[in-house]
Amino acid sequence: MPPTASPFARRGYRFASLVGAIVIVLDQLTKYLAMTHIPMTGSISVIPGFFDLVNIRNRGAAFGFLNRSDIDWQIWLFGGATLLAAGAILALIRSWPRYSPVLYTGLGLVLGGALGNLIDRIRFRAVVDFLDFYIGDWHWPAFNVADIAICVGALLACLLLWRAPVSHPSSRRTPS
Repeated sequence: MPPTASPFARRGYRFASLVGAIVIVLDQLTKYLAMTHIPMTGSISVIPGFFDLVNIRNRGAAFGFLNRSDIDWQIWLFGGATLLAAGAILALIRSWPRYSPVLYTGLGLVLGGALGNLIDRIRFRAVVDFLDFYIGDWHWPAFNVADIAICVGALLACLLLWRAPVSHPSSRRTPS
């Protein structure tokens, strides 16, 4: 944290870091349990015809985008994107003009989820996915705790930013 950060930013960094750390621990713990209790590409039916626990690897991004074994550059692309996102999150916390636990929770969820998946990319060159929802032959792409955190965090942050009042220079009154 930069020494010149405002008190709001310092509290925001701490809050978002705590949320992010909790997400990373939960994400890595659940992935470890999936990898140790479910054979690779295996599954355990939880709700027959609707929900299974699986053990698969995704070399791509969300919903299997660029999930191909014949290319190796995805790890660098998604690793770089994660680092850029982390920088953007820290910059947003630094620039936010007031203390906002909802925003910091959302940003911490995104940060923790992104770093949880980055850990997998570094360790396995792929992300461990283990939650599989489906109806008949139609499967939602498998996902993990980090993916949930990213989606929920992005939704929270977007809702808060969307509802935040905007201060335009033209709306400021000058003394007459």
